[in-house]
Amino acid sequence: MKKKFLLILCLFTFLTNYAQFEKAIANTYIKRANNAIANGINYELAANYFEKAMARLDSITDKKTAILGSRIYFEIHHKQETLQQRLEYLKKSQSYFKHYNLLTTNKTTEEYQLNIDELYVPIIESIEKVEEEIKIEKELNRIKKLEKKKIDSLTEAWYNKSKLLKINVDTIFTFNKDNLALYKIDNYFGLINDEGEIILEANEYKDVLYFEGFFIFKNIKNNPTKLLSFNSTSKSSFEIPTISEFYNLSTHFGQVMLPRANGKLVTYPNNVAKPFVFDLNEKKIIEITNEKEILKNLDKADVITKYNNDGEVKINKEWYRFGGDLGGGLHPLYAEESYDLLGFLCAMEGKFLNAKDDFEFIGPFYNNRFEAKKGNSRFWIDQKGVELNDTEIEDNSYLGESIIEKLDDGSYQIKRNGFIILKDKKLEKLSDFINNNLK
Repeated sequence: MKKKFLLILCLFTFLTNYAQFEKAIANTYIKRANNAIANGINYELAANYFEKAMARLDSITDKKTAILGSRIYFEIHHKQETLQQRLEYLKKSQSYFKHYNLLTTNKTTEEYQLNIDELYVPIIESIEKVEEEIKIEKELNRIKKLEKKKIDSLTEAWYNKSKLLKINVDTIFTFNKDNLALYKIDNYFGLINDEGEIILEANEYKDVLYFEGFFIFKNIKNNPTKLLSFNSTSKSSFEIPTISEFYNLSTHFGQVMLPRANGKLVTYPNNVAKPFVFDLNEKKIIEITNEKEILKNLDKADVITKYNNDGEVKINKEWYRFGGDLGGGLHPLYAEESYDLLGFLCAMEGKFLNAKDDFEFIGPFYNNRFEAKKGNSRFWIDQKGVELNDTEIEDNSYLGESIIEKLDDGSYQIKRNGFIILKDKKLEKLSDFINNNLK
C-alpha cells in the first residue's frame, strides 16, 4: 500500500512539474506574441506564437492571455481567403473574449469597458456582417446553380435544334454567283442553294462540268451515256436526249467539252464521223444545212485541195471526212474508213491541227476563242489555232452572305448573319439563344 502511494505521489509530482514546464514554454510564446504586436504590429506572427502557446495549455487562466487571443484573431480575420474562414476566425476571437469576460472579476474598470467598445462590439458587428455576406453568397450560389441548370437545359435544347439544321452530305463546294453550289454524297453530285435547299438530288450523276452559267451532269466521268443540263441563271434543267436518238450507232457521248455562255455544247460520241453540237438554250442539235456551200467556199479559198459529193475533202494529198462546224470557221476532220478524229481545219488560214500532235478535242466557239484539250490539259486557242496566253476566267464570285461550315461529325451547316439557316428555318447562335431565353 505504501509503495502504491509513493508511485502515485511520484506520478503526480512528475505531472505537476511537466505542466509547469509546458506552462513556462507557453508563457515564452505568449511573450513573443506580445512583442510581435508591440514591435512590428505583426499579427500573423503573433498568431503563430499564440497557437504554439495554446498547444501547451489545457485552459486559459489569465485574462490578459484571453484578450490577446481575441485581439489577434480579430485583427487577422479579414485576411482569410473565404467568408467561412473569416467567420471561423471571428468566432475564435469571440470565444477568447468570452474567456476574458469570465476571468474579469471587476467589470467596472475603464480597461474592461474599453475592450468592450473597441474589440467585442466590433467582433459581434463583424460576425453579423460576415454572416449576412455568407447568406448573400449562398443565395447567389443558389441562383447561379439554378441559372447553370437552365443554361445547361437551354444548351441541350439548342444542340437538339441545331441537329435538325444539319446537312448530311460528304462535301459542299463553293457557292457561285447564282447562289448555287455543287454537293457530293456517295460519289454522286447534286446542287444546293445558299439557303440549304436541295435543287438537284445527288443520286444519279457521278461527274459534272460547270462553266459560264451551265452545269453539265454526267452519269459517269468518261464516255457518259446520260447528260443533264442545268442553267444556273434560270434554275432550269433538262435531260439531253440519248446520243442514239441522233446517231444510230453511237452508244455514248464520248469526250464532253465545257459548255459556253452562248449555250453551245460539243461532245465527241463514238461510231460517228462528226461531233455532237447541241444548243442548250434551244434544246436541239445544231446541224449544218449548207455543207456543200461551206465546202465550195473552202475550195475557192484554197483551204482545201478538193471535195466531193460524199462530204469528203482533200488537203494536200490526204482525204478526210468533213465533220461539220464548231463555229468560228473550225471544222473537225475524220478518217475516210473509220470514225477516228484526225484533226481540225482552221478555215481562216487553212491551218491543219493534228489531233495526235496538237489538240485531241476542241469545244464550241465563243468570245473569240475555243477550249482545246490534250490529255488532261486544257488550253484556249483562237480561230487560227494559236494558243492564247490569257486564260478564260469568268467572274463567278458569290455575292451572298451565306457561309458553309463543316462540323466535327462531317455534316454541314449554312450560316448567315449570325444564324444557322436551312430553307425557311433559322437558329441564332448559342450565346444569343441562351441570353434571349434566360430572361
